[in-house]
Amino acid sequence: MSTDADGLFELDEPDSLPPVDEAGARATAPLAVRMRPRTLDEVVGQAHLLRPGAPLRRLVEGGAAASVLLYGPPGTGKTTIARLLAGVGSRHFVALSALSSGVKELRAVIDDARRRRDRLDQQTVLFIDEVHRFSKTQQDALLGAVEDRLVLLVAATTENPSFSVVSPLLSRSLVLQLQSLTDDDVRSLLRRAVADPRGLDGAVALTPDAEDALVRLAGGDARRALTALEAAADGVAGTGDTEVDVPAVERAVTEATVRYDRQGDQHYDVISAFIKSIRGSDPDAALHYLARMLVAGEDPRFIARRLMVHASEDVGLADPTALQAAVAAAQVVQLVGLPECRLALAQATVHLATAPKSNAVITGIDEAMGDVRAGATGAVPPHLRDGHYAGAQKLGNAVGYRYPHNTPDGVLAQQYPPDGLVGRDYYRPTTRGAERVLADRVPKLRRAVRGEP
Repeated sequence: MSTDADGLFELDEPDSLPPVDEAGARATAPLAVRMRPRTLDEVVGQAHLLRPGAPLRRLVEGGAAASVLLYGPPGTGKTTIARLLAGVGSRHFVALSALSSGVKELRAVIDDARRRRDRLDQQTVLFIDEVHRFSKTQQDALLGAVEDRLVLLVAATTENPSFSVVSPLLSRSLVLQLQSLTDDDVRSLLRRAVADPRGLDGAVALTPDAEDALVRLAGGDARRALTALEAAADGVAGTGDTEVDVPAVERAVTEATVRYDRQGDQHYDVISAFIKSIRGSDPDAALHYLARMLVAGEDPRFIARRLMVHASEDVGLADPTALQAAVAAAQVVQLVGLPECRLALAQATVHLATAPKSNAVITGIDEAMGDVRAGATGAVPPHLRDGHYAGAQKLGNAVGYRYPHNTPDGVLAQQYPPDGLVGRDYYRPTTRGAERVLADRVPKLRRAVRGEP
């Protein structure tokens, strides 16, 4: 694009090659870029979106035109799909990153898209990577252009767009969720990259064990798999060998990168699985998720807080020592820190996972709060009111109160709740763990306090 002397834009003719081919043709590009699919048939995985008649296939094949939000983990093909959409017809492709672009850049693209539409009858495909990092103002700036289909928006995000994208933009777009690649998908990609002229062109051979290792390291991420393969192949080439084996992979990749975004979905998904594994009494799964959080750099104080909450929420009085263990672990986190505090976190995790479970505490307090919010409060019975001030007795406060310690059992019949809540049971102990004793004691206490036989 250039400007003439009058300051008016002169539009360049559209590129003769689709954007998807530009990076793929460069021999110096990373392997993951060179192996980027050029056609829909080369896309691996996402069968639920690519079957005949599916929305994504219709979009890529030119049968429909709608803005889309591609939501899924890294390395699942979001950028590839955007480039395939751009290659339909004579569309002009523009890529922006939410990390480095703002409203000014968006408006420039929209103005250019309007001129291309009016002068060249050419539609613009605007690809925005990490759209969840755009502010509300930046996302709002897209609404008019998307509504009028001035641009065909293809936005990629690793976070749930229901929480990270403004509702007006969400309602104007087709939300497509991409899944992590299966092991077979990654295996197919690796084999293609080894043999394809765009890739390694048969220069190396990948042993079955090394292939298995790369599949495990990938964790469903195509880009990670191909990057690790390229690093291993480069290392082998440096020694004059042609076989990529497990030692070659281990030399190239010292540690699998844990897919975990402390501000994104993985943060919530992993902590959710952690708590649910403890609740489900599976200490092994709980330790796995604990390890994932620790290796990924999660704040151990956050983990300790969740353990303390869980101790009362899901264990409660079935094991009164569970909360003590969780609090002790939190103190170790505060006083000792990583890496040693991982031991206390693991100990508390195993303690809670193997403890008998009861949700009677959280059920009781939530029901009581629900009644209060619904207006079931009532006046405090006069005999329970404060009587430690002049004139209290004239008001009837504390008059008639009976002191339980003056009885042999320490329990006597007396009304404690407001009139409207007499007989309302909130705490219902289970028969699991230490609560078994309470399950027998609490009904007796209620009968005694309420003056029932």
